[in-house]
Amino acid sequence: MRAAIRLSREKMAAGFGGPFGAIVARGGTIVAEGWNQVTSSNDPTAHAEMTAIRAAAKTLGRFDLAGNTLYTSCEPCPMCLGAIYWARLDAVYYANSRDDAAAIGFDDDHIYRGFAKPIAARMIPFTRLELPEAAAAFRAWAEKPDKVRY
Repeated sequence: MRAAIRLSREKMAAGFGGPFGAIVARGGTIVAEGWNQVTSSNDPTAHAEMTAIRAAAKTLGRFDLAGNTLYTSCEPCPMCLGAIYWARLDAVYYANSRDDAAAIGFDDDHIYRGFAKPIAARMIPFTRLELPEAAAAFRAWAEKPDKVRY
């Protein structure tokens, strides 16, 4: 955890982005590091947890990170939480809470609340466009004999 916190401060001071750092570890060994790079890379998905997960997947050569643990300087936002589940990490340890993040201007509460709303009531409009090509692509996946499930 201290390595994640150290990264959060060092990379923030270096101008990469907000004060967030993350480590993916297996046992006592650090597999990958990540830090917030939203403003330096102009990538809204470049949160510390996301960059750590991407680096770990590349280092390990696989998308399934089972057997690894994430240490992050702050409670993950909804986007990062989704990535954590998709990566199948074993556990997450965090230091600052989402309330602590909100107190310094990183408030994700509107996103958490938005997920609980029906699609029609969300802040950003979502409209389904049902097209036969979309259904055909899903059928092709269902029938693909050499697909890699994830």
